[in-house]
Amino acid sequence: MRLVQSIDRRLKYRIVAAGIVSLLAWLSLQATSPRSPDSWSDEMREASRRMERAIAAVARHHETAGTPIDEALDPNRTGLIGPEYSPLFTTLGQLEAKRTTTNPDMAGLVVHLLRRAGVSAGDTIAVGVSASFPALLIATLTAAEAMGVHPLAILSLGASAYGATRPELNLLDIHALLLSEGVVGTAPVAVSLGGAGDVGADFDPAFRERLLQQIEMSDVPLIYEPDLRANVARRMAIYLGGPEGRVAAFVNIGGADANLGTSPLVLRAEPGLNTELALPPPAQRGVLFEMAARRVPVIHLLNIRGLALRYGLPWDPMPLPEPGTSRLRDDAGARGLRFWLITAAYFASLGLIAVVAGGRHA
Repeated sequence: MRLVQSIDRRLKYRIVAAGIVSLLAWLSLQATSPRSPDSWSDEMREASRRMERAIAAVARHHETAGTPIDEALDPNRTGLIGPEYSPLFTTLGQLEAKRTTTNPDMAGLVVHLLRRAGVSAGDTIAVGVSASFPALLIATLTAAEAMGVHPLAILSLGASAYGATRPELNLLDIHALLLSEGVVGTAPVAVSLGGAGDVGADFDPAFRERLLQQIEMSDVPLIYEPDLRANVARRMAIYLGGPEGRVAAFVNIGGADANLGTSPLVLRAEPGLNTELALPPPAQRGVLFEMAARRVPVIHLLNIRGLALRYGLPWDPMPLPEPGTSRLRDDAGARGLRFWLITAAYFASLGLIAVVAGGRHA
């Protein structure tokens, strides 16, 4: 009996020891997990500096044109925060989210996400952007420039509140300004009106006609197709029909119907990088899902609060950080490693217990 009790005590000690080992392994993994800032590569820093120059160019334009910046809305004086309502208005928007996207380090984050998606210099990426987040267009284009990546950008001019809602400086104007300033070097491959049906059906008719005239004078091809399937097919043909033949990633900016589609499954797309998405029926798919169906990585730049939380971006910073100083993080790549290390420690502990138990029965 005493021998059995002695073995039982030793077994209990081993179980406790195994539990302590597992706990220590978990604590050490938590301590070394990448909640600390990810290192900034030279490309990320260069992208952030380019975005800072782009923002400065937009701000100078406002000064030259005599269009005042409302510091109550745009205290960092970026020139990228428009009025709440305008003829370009489509839906409500969150002011703090719009200001968060004007952080130049957003471009550094886009470089990181493109690298995580497997994009390399010389690759082509597809970009679908609504005018709700002009700063995210700048972040994506400057990231592409820093990486030596070719962006195929399709713009939509309708904007939610506080986006590119200035009629005198809409998203097409902003892109043209950046081209003329030499901040970016690639013109859009197409543009749509956005708004209802992606044809501006909810815009004032006279204003819609002005936009159509502007697009015609810009020589940027117009997408004017109210049917979702036909609209998406046109966009996919533009993205995939060039000499490149394939795209390495799709960047969605904002909530244009042609990019998101009509399925509630889009709500499952995480802000940031998505490599696998549940697919809705073809009739409900926007470009995002059509790309996912082709196994193209999707970088989803919407739900800015979630994006900031996931990657460590400061929320509504004032003043804006110096380029390359935000404490970015990305747990996604390490979550799997951490899981397997914890699992290995756990099963090692179980193995130890089994050995001791086997010794007792022997």
